[in-house]
Amino acid sequence: MDFNDSPSEAAFRARARAWLEANARKGSRSATDMKVSLEGAKAWQAKKADAGYACITWPKEWGGAGGTPMEQVIFDQEEARYGRDYDFFLIGLGMCVPTVMAFADDATKRRFVGPAMRGDEIWSQLFSEPSAGSDVAAVRTRAVRAEDGTGDWIVDGQKVWTSGAHYSDYGIVLVRTDPDVPKHQGLTMFWLDLKSPGIDIRPIHQASGESDFNEVYFSGVRIPDSQRLGEIGKGWNVALVTLMNERLAVGGGTGANWPELLALARRLPGIDGIGSAADDRGVRDRVAEWYVAAEGLRLTRYRVLTALGRGQTPGPESAIGKILSARQSQDIGEEAFDLLDQYGMVTDDAGDPLGTAQFRSGWFSGTMLRIAGGTDEILKNIIAERVLGLPQDIRVDRDAAFADLPRGA
Repeated sequence: MDFNDSPSEAAFRARARAWLEANARKGSRSATDMKVSLEGAKAWQAKKADAGYACITWPKEWGGAGGTPMEQVIFDQEEARYGRDYDFFLIGLGMCVPTVMAFADDATKRRFVGPAMRGDEIWSQLFSEPSAGSDVAAVRTRAVRAEDGTGDWIVDGQKVWTSGAHYSDYGIVLVRTDPDVPKHQGLTMFWLDLKSPGIDIRPIHQASGESDFNEVYFSGVRIPDSQRLGEIGKGWNVALVTLMNERLAVGGGTGANWPELLALARRLPGIDGIGSAADDRGVRDRVAEWYVAAEGLRLTRYRVLTALGRGQTPGPESAIGKILSARQSQDIGEEAFDLLDQYGMVTDDAGDPLGTAQFRSGWFSGTMLRIAGGTDEILKNIIAERVLGLPQDIRVDRDAAFADLPRGA
């Protein structure tokens, strides 16, 4: 591994750092006023686009900087120092628009890539359904040809857990166009306007009090064939491109907030009020384990950065980081709850002198991350098969027509 920037990377880091110091303000996404937060995020995205720091790796012909993956990583590192947590564009710029760039015609790319990069338009990914979560190929939302001879498609069905659909303008949707072939072969991908007639978006109230996810219902939604991404029946191949980008976007964690937990323990009384909770050997032992795991994740992340810096494609490191960091975030949250006793659950974000909100947020987000971008079980299967060389799971539905499968199979 190479822990140091190359000369060109060091020069880019210096330029990015100087620009951020001159233009960025320390702050983070507001959890209480999404509209204000969204407006701020769009303004910041546009400012980055004007300076050439938005979507650094995208081709210049589509408005990007034509830079290297390592330059994007460096800018992300420097930007993170300012505490910004704008994730409104993560799905669109990290997953949806790259899929559009890979499969759409030039006219579509000219229309959408630039506005998305500037933050003028936001995209969502509509894959998961009540019966198709980890098994994305089991989607039942169907598209059939319109009977009027236009070649348009009529879509009916339901998607669920669609992040950001309630504030998005466009989306990519995976639907079933042929139920009489095996499930991976009868899918087709489209892009669509989320304001189209027949689309009903219903935010889901989460345990955290937020509503980042949505149910999306399609009732006779008309989509022109010109909005198709890839060939008819080849949607699974298109979806794989999106899923690869998704796992790269949500993976690659570098460890949870064990230093904050140790700081909290120092402020809390120990057993029988003697000393602090940080003096407890059990607490110190668990913090030490999390520190070691966090260091392992950090070094694994450096392997990804080194591969990117050499122009190589990283291996499964991001999947490993996602599995471990999500679980560690939950474990640290649970430890904080134990130390705080009832106070850890009943206090709210306002008037929180001990800073407990970050542990609740970490626990909830860890729960989400263990599902988003591939469940723990799916990612473990990928690592087992593609890294360890273990045999694939037996699939009795491999050659069966989707219409012949039991409901939910």
